[in-house]
Amino acid sequence: MFGYVRIRKPELKVKDYELYRGFYCGLCGELKRQYGVLGSLTLTYDMTFLILLLSSVYDIPVRRKLERCVVHPAKKHWRLYNEVTEYAADMNILLSYYHWKDDREDASSKKAWLGMKLYHKKYRKAKKKYYAQEKEIVLALNRLSEMERQGEQDILKLAGCFGELMETLFDYRQDVFSGYLREFGYFLGRFIYIMDAYDDLLKDRENGSFNPFLAASGQEGFEEKVQELLLNEIAAAGNVFQKLPCLEYADILGNILYAGIWNRYDQIQAEKKGEIQEGKKE
Repeated sequence: MFGYVRIRKPELKVKDYELYRGFYCGLCGELKRQYGVLGSLTLTYDMTFLILLLSSVYDIPVRRKLERCVVHPAKKHWRLYNEVTEYAADMNILLSYYHWKDDREDASSKKAWLGMKLYHKKYRKAKKKYYAQEKEIVLALNRLSEMERQGEQDILKLAGCFGELMETLFDYRQDVFSGYLREFGYFLGRFIYIMDAYDDLLKDRENGSFNPFLAASGQEGFEEKVQELLLNEIAAAGNVFQKLPCLEYADILGNILYAGIWNRYDQIQAEKKGEIQEGKKE
C-alpha cells in the first residue's frame, strides 16, 4: 500500500534532489544498521517523506556520512541521518511485518508466511521500542480488516482506518504540534488508501480480491469520482501542511505533496490512453 509518496524528479532542483537522495540513502543505511540486510529491503519513499517533514517541523540537525553501498559501489555518496531516521526505520519494520501478516491472512501466501518468519524478531525489537505506536497501528489495521471482511463499500470509512494508522506515525513527540501532525497524517493516509484501491482495481478484479471500487468501477462518472476523492484528501492534507512551521526542505516537501504524490495516478491515466512505454520510470 505504500510507495505513492515520492518526488517528481523533473520538477525538483538538483540540490534538492541530492538532499532527498541523501535522506533516502540514510534511511537505507539505518535500516541495515539496526535490522541487517533484510531491514534495508523494506526501504520506502514514504518514510523518507516522514523524515523530511518531521525534521523540518522540529528543526532537527543532520549528520552526514560519505559512504559507498552495494547498490552504488563505484562512487561514495552522502547519507543523511538524524534522530527521526531511526524512528522511521522502526516504523518501517512494524509496517512491513503487518504487510506480510495481512497478505498471509488474505491469501494464505507462502511468501507472506516466510516474510512473517524472517521479520518476526525485527518486528518484536521495533515493537519494544515503540509499544504505544504499535498498539495504535494494530487497532487501526484490525478495524480496517474487519470492515474489508464484511465487504464495506464506503471507501471513506475504509480510508479513515488507514488515516488513523498514518496519524499515529506522524505524531512523533506528542507535543504542541501533535494535533496538526496527526490531522495531516490522517488525510494523507486516506489519500494513500484511495489511491491504492484505484491502482489495484484491475488486479483485484482478476484475482477476485476485495476492492471497494469494484461495484462502482463500471458506472458512469467513476473516473471523475475517484479524482474528486483524491483531490479532496490531498487538499485537506495541504491545508494542514500550510499550518506547520516547515522552512527547511520546504521545496522538497512541496514537490512531493503537490506533484510527486500524483505520479502513479498520472501513469495510470497514461496507461489507459495507451501513452505509456513498457518499463518507463520517473
